[in-house]
Amino acid sequence: MSDRFPPLTALRAFDAAARHMSFQEAASELNVTPAALSFQIKSLEEHFGGPLFIRRNRAVDLTEAGRALAPGARDGFTTLAAAWRSARRVTDHASLTITTGPSFTAVWLAPRLFSFAQANPDIELRFSASLTLVDLTRSEVDIAIRFGYGPDSPDVHAESFLDDWVTPMMSPDLAQRYASPTDLADASLIHQDDIRFLDPPCDWPAWFRAAGLPSRDWTGQRYSQADHAIDAAISGAGVILGRGALAARALEQGQLVAPYRTALKTIANYRIICLKGAEHRPQIVAFRDWLTEQTNSVADLARKHDLIDLRDVSSD
Repeated sequence: MSDRFPPLTALRAFDAAARHMSFQEAASELNVTPAALSFQIKSLEEHFGGPLFIRRNRAVDLTEAGRALAPGARDGFTTLAAAWRSARRVTDHASLTITTGPSFTAVWLAPRLFSFAQANPDIELRFSASLTLVDLTRSEVDIAIRFGYGPDSPDVHAESFLDDWVTPMMSPDLAQRYASPTDLADASLIHQDDIRFLDPPCDWPAWFRAAGLPSRDWTGQRYSQADHAIDAAISGAGVILGRGALAARALEQGQLVAPYRTALKTIANYRIICLKGAEHRPQIVAFRDWLTEQTNSVADLARKHDLIDLRDVSSD
């Protein structure tokens, strides 16, 4: 058995075969022939001084030595791939990959992006509309936009750029019917489950307490995504406890109105998150500055309401 480190090509062939437990599928992943892959693994076994796979008629199994090697090989190539992506991102000033939630993408980000594209024609934007947690060290994502509390990982740079608040919103026709908050006693309510994680709850009972109104029956339509709830409210299906950040465009265009002064403010907010040190990359600076400018209209809407801290109306 040699102490000399084996060739990376042979280790890469082993890693793929160990993950798939198939020489055929490993060869397909690496875009080589099964014969070429088998040759690489055989050369690795010769270098090692013993078998790493047990060959069967139509399958392979790892030997004890192969099982000892497989986890380290997998982790090693994963780390190398992440380091390679990180190095490429440092020198790439022409693209920006962003992940954010589907609702935020649909009703806030996408309608405003034309202005960013006009101001930054040399930056190619790529989007992943998902709430799945992303490991920025191992993915090709440059920026994650998330709504919540933090604190965030010490490995990332995070900064808040948009606060959120809620107040009843409805179509202009319904606003004539529900001219006063007391009129909501028999209104059809729309609920948004995307903010059910907030603590204390940011919901209709909390707003009714803040407005000094008696409790009522809380049944109504429920939506898992805020953009679907907003669409329902625009159609006149009911009254939504609308989120100022996400409903801003509908309010500005007159599709929804927010006729009452009382609004609830949560300490949760929208944050832009990137790897520590990446916040100085030119395209991230440009996008961050643009985001900040775009929040001015939401802040203007908030000033039309009396914001009450959600913690002050908790039922506990």
